Amino acid sequence: MRRVIRFEDGHVDEGDGGRLEAAMRAEVSRMYAGLDLRSPEMPAAGPAELAPPGGAFIVGYEDGVAICCGGVKRLGEAACELKRMYVVPEARGRGIGRVLLAALEDRARALGYTIARLDTGPEQRGAQRLYESAGYRAIPNFNANPIATFFGEKRL
Repeated sequence: MRRVIRFEDGHVDEGDGGRLEAAMRAEVSRMYAGLDLRSPEMPAAGPAELAPPGGAFIVGYEDGVAICCGGVKRLGEAACELKRMYVVPEARGRGIGRVLLAALEDRARALGYTIARLDTGPEQRGAQRLYESAGYRAIPNFNANPIATFFGEKRL
């Protein structure tokens, strides 16, 4: 039986959303030798970017436990970027990432965006496979992320 993931609005810097986002940053730091996603060289994705009116941050709950999160960041009138996607390790391998991606795309549509963009790095091949299988096509570097090796775009 497939469990239902319930998504709620959250905050990238507090509560369950902040806890999950901090876990994601710690994992990325281990994966990429001390990389700080909040450094000035990295694309911004904090409270100012991942909040209304142009952005959003959602937290996914399974049986009342926060297991995933992600955000929508405004890039322009029609385009947004999906940021800070994270699924807790114990929930991986069950399709939660795909459910989270679909929920973020739904939120982006609700915010009026017709194009979603995202990126991922060389140590996250599974994420790239997920994005490509969900319809994201490779595009040139759109956000000056110095670590990313895949930049994708999808029409919503």
